[in-house]
Amino acid sequence: MKYPFPSEEWVDRLVTVLNSDQRYAEVARNWEGDMVVFIEPDENEGQPDLPMAIYIDLWHGKCRKAEIFDPSEADLPLATFILKAPRSQFLKIFSGDLDPIQAMLTRRLKVEGNMAYMLRNIPTVLDFVRCCRIVEAESGTSSE
Repeated sequence: MKYPFPSEEWVDRLVTVLNSDQRYAEVARNWEGDMVVFIEPDENEGQPDLPMAIYIDLWHGKCRKAEIFDPSEADLPLATFILKAPRSQFLKIFSGDLDPIQAMLTRRLKVEGNMAYMLRNIPTVLDFVRCCRIVEAESGTSSE
């Protein structure tokens, strides 16, 4: 089944993957932090549905809540982390063409929040991305 990124269907599928994945539950058992992911339009592509944002509440190996919203129409939730990048950068991370840690360090993925906490929890970050890759692999959209 296809889950276009970003969409409510993609977010719902990610929640299902995160909450049913035993590896993620184990690796992220100590993670405490939510995030807002801002998906920006790519400069040279017409993407009228962007920007979009996804709120994801991750707590001890589970996703307690996730929702997609238009940041121009909604009050932004206060979150531990804010991630920002064009859609194409997220798709490169999900496809494995861009390492998420390298993306953060080179600012292709902008991160606001406690970077020390994130860097101390690299296995959790990488396993979260692995779960995102599962959704993209099911969708067949990661190579756009």
